[in-house]
Amino acid sequence: MNTQHLEDAAATVIIGQKVVPGRARDYEAWQQELNAAAADYAGYLGAEISPPTLRQTDWVVVYRFDSIAHLQAWMNSETRQSFLDSGSEYFDGPATQQVISGGTQPADPLVTVVVTHRVHPDHVDGFLEWQRRLNQEESKFEGFRGTELFRPIEGLQDEWTTLYRFDNAEHLDAWLTSDKRREVLAEGEKFKDFELRTIDNSFGSWFAFEENGREAPPPSETKTAIAVWVGLYPTVVLLTLALAPFHLPIWLGLLVGNLLSSFIMSFLTMPYYVNRLLKRWLRPSPDQSAARTNLLGLGIVGAVMVFWAAVFYVVTTQIWTLP
Repeated sequence: MNTQHLEDAAATVIIGQKVVPGRARDYEAWQQELNAAAADYAGYLGAEISPPTLRQTDWVVVYRFDSIAHLQAWMNSETRQSFLDSGSEYFDGPATQQVISGGTQPADPLVTVVVTHRVHPDHVDGFLEWQRRLNQEESKFEGFRGTELFRPIEGLQDEWTTLYRFDNAEHLDAWLTSDKRREVLAEGEKFKDFELRTIDNSFGSWFAFEENGREAPPPSETKTAIAVWVGLYPTVVLLTLALAPFHLPIWLGLLVGNLLSSFIMSFLTMPYYVNRLLKRWLRPSPDQSAARTNLLGLGIVGAVMVFWAAVFYVVTTQIWTLP
């Protein structure tokens, strides 16, 4: 294994934590403070908190650093240990942890499964062959978006970690419950001891960018709300115009319109319009002035919204008058 390559590659740690019932808000506030402290450490690239969902039973926190060495410095720091001591009252049992070095951020990280295996050194070749067989079969299933396999990291993690992704939960379930998967798992009987966790990132692709293989910190809640507004306004108006000839009652029109707008926003408006238009504002370069970036971003938002308002004013008053 090339140790220098691992030291130079970006490193990610995925931490799962069950939280004491009724303490979720306290835990989240504590975790936000912990993430802010991590940002002061060398090599920090970003952090993300994902609350539990129907598919993801624990809170998931992801830290990304530019190297294993910098990630280790943060994970072993007195600062983090102090936070862990003060936040222990929120924990409902021990946390789980997987570290991966390198890898890429997918364009549409909708549902990610993290699987860890402990493999005896004598069985590595057999394990890799079995993984290739597993990947070959899962790639035939609808919605499969790729897989990545990560070796153990000496001094940090003993397990092999596999990430595989599907475009939605239904397609993932089809693979997880399939006869073919059971058949391949049976073939790898000696590797049957593993842990599997699903990370639900259903809306993660709205603001997913990749710059030179690195994931920047997510935009603030204020920027996120404004960006969604920029995409939502033209989407909703255009859908309203498109559905108007059907003369649907308001309860049915909103039901259909909201469903369609969710799909359009997720797969078209946000990734191909808003993210590209506001990219430098949502994900500013660290060497750019925050004031200048915000001024430019808000200027673009204002100009675009004035444009859409003017277009829809003309369309709905001069060209097409809605009933």
